[in-house]
Amino acid sequence: MKILVDYRPALRERTGVGEYIHELVRAYAAAGTDTVSVFTSSWKDRPATGLAGELGTAVVDRRIPVRALNYLWHRAEWPPVEWLAGDCDVVHAAHPLLIPTRRAARVITIHDVFFLSPGARTHAEIRRDYAPLARAHAHRAEAIVTSTEHGRRLVVDTLGADADRVYVCPPGAPAWRTLGTDPNVPRDGCVLFIGTLDARKNVGALLDAYTRLLDRGSPMAPLVLAGRPTPEAAGWLERLRQPPLAGHARYVGYVAHEERERLYASARVLVLPSLDEGFGLPALEAMSAGVPVIASRRGSLPEVVGTGGLLVEPDDIDGLAAVLERLLTDDREAAAWGRAGLARARAFSWTASAATLRRAYTDAIGRRRAQ
Repeated sequence: MKILVDYRPALRERTGVGEYIHELVRAYAAAGTDTVSVFTSSWKDRPATGLAGELGTAVVDRRIPVRALNYLWHRAEWPPVEWLAGDCDVVHAAHPLLIPTRRAARVITIHDVFFLSPGARTHAEIRRDYAPLARAHAHRAEAIVTSTEHGRRLVVDTLGADADRVYVCPPGAPAWRTLGTDPNVPRDGCVLFIGTLDARKNVGALLDAYTRLLDRGSPMAPLVLAGRPTPEAAGWLERLRQPPLAGHARYVGYVAHEERERLYASARVLVLPSLDEGFGLPALEAMSAGVPVIASRRGSLPEVVGTGGLLVEPDDIDGLAAVLERLLTDDREAAAWGRAGLARARAFSWTASAATLRRAYTDAIGRRRAQ
C-alpha cells in the first residue's frame, strides 16, 4: 500500500494532535510493510532537517499557505491531493475533515467533538468548517481513526458514523532517557500543568485550588504552567503576576518535545483539571515518567488514567485542593501513585496502535473499491 498522511499539525509545534500523528506514523513506518509519505504545506514553515530519517518516511513539502489550502479542501473539495503529492492508495487526514482525492481511500482522525458543544470557543477553520462539515465527512470517510473508546462512542453516537468504520488507536507511552523506572516525586518538585491554555483546560480551577492552599499556609511547591497560550489564557496569566500567586507560580510557554523530559523530571505532581479531553496526552506522559497524576473525571481522562491516578470533579475546588495537598505532603502516597501510573502506562503501545491502523487502511481500501 502507498500511504499519504497529513503531517501539518506537527509541522510547527508538536502539541497533542501533532505529537500523536508524529509518533503514530513513525510506529507504522517502522513495521516496514507499506510505503509511507507525510504531507506538509506552509508558506513559511518547513519540515525539520532529518524528519524523513526520524519517521522512516518520504516527506512531501509544498509552499502553500495552510489556511488557503484548508479553505479549498474543506469548502471546494479541490484540488485533489494527487495533484500535490502524487498517487496513493490511502490519504489520511489528521483532523475530522476529508482530504479530497480522485481514487484513494479516505481516512480521517477524530479525537473528540468539542467543536459541536454549545458555546465552544473555537477559532479559524475549526469554527468555520468543523461544526457544519464534520458529520457529513464522517459518513463519507472509508475509515475513522480515534484515540479512545470514549472518542469512538462520540463519533458513533454524535456524528452517526458506522461503528465498524471507527478504529481506536491509542497513543503509546513515551520512551524516556532517564525517567520511567521508578516514581518521580522530588520533594522540591513543582505542581505541573502542561497543555494548550484554552477554555477546555479549566486552568482556573487549578489556580483556585492552589490559592486556597496558599491562603491556609500549607507547604507549597511552585506551580508551573506550560503550553501554548490562547486568548482565553489572558486572565489566568494575569493572575500569576498578582498576589497571592506572584512569586509562587510561573508560566514557561510552549515546551518543545525534546525538552519535556526535563519538565516532567522537575514535577512532583501533574494536574489536568480539564472540562473535556479527546485523550489527555500529558496524563500518559506523566504516568510513564512516574509522576503522580490528578485528573478530572471528564471526557477520555477516566479511561486513560484508569487506576493510575487520582480523579476529581473539575468544579470541585476543595476536592482538588485536598488531593493536591496530600500528594505534596505525603511522600509515601505520592510514591504509590507514581508506581500506579508507571503500571498503567505499560498498557499503551504504539506498536499495537500501528497494527490497528494498518487494519483501518486495509479495510478502507476495500470499502473504496466496493464503491
